Amino acid sequence: MKCPNCGNMENKVIDSRMNREGDLIRRRRECLQCNDRFTTYERIELSMPLVIKKDGRREAFDTTKILSGVKKACQKRPISMEQMENLVSLVEKYFQESGEKEVPAVNIGEKVVREIYSLDDVAYVRFASVYRSFKDVNEFMNELQDILKHKQIGEI
Repeated sequence: MKCPNCGNMENKVIDSRMNREGDLIRRRRECLQCNDRFTTYERIELSMPLVIKKDGRREAFDTTKILSGVKKACQKRPISMEQMENLVSLVEKYFQESGEKEVPAVNIGEKVVREIYSLDDVAYVRFASVYRSFKDVNEFMNELQDILKHKQIGEI
């Protein structure tokens, strides 16, 4: 691993910790040349399905795109970064375990919408309004009324 401070390739691991799920290892390293300390993360690389975009193109499954959208939806809401990352991990795990080689982008968006729905009402409306491209205020109002109806009968 290359030192981010001096570029030296010689370093030693001074601490390793596994996350709760056991799928990620955090390593603290120390450069043998400049003694700078830095952190690396190690994760098993599982094959993810290709994403079929609306225009038919295929591209790699990218959790950073999902996290970016979730962050925007959760902006200025009482939702921790850990909660957002857990949501993205749930979505990623769902599609890993599906065994599919290709997945329409629409399916990924719908899974995110379902997960964010249980996290926060405002974040859900924000994400859904962008993802579902509401055509007018009436569609937006219908979605809000749906949320309020489900809240009143205790489904959220």
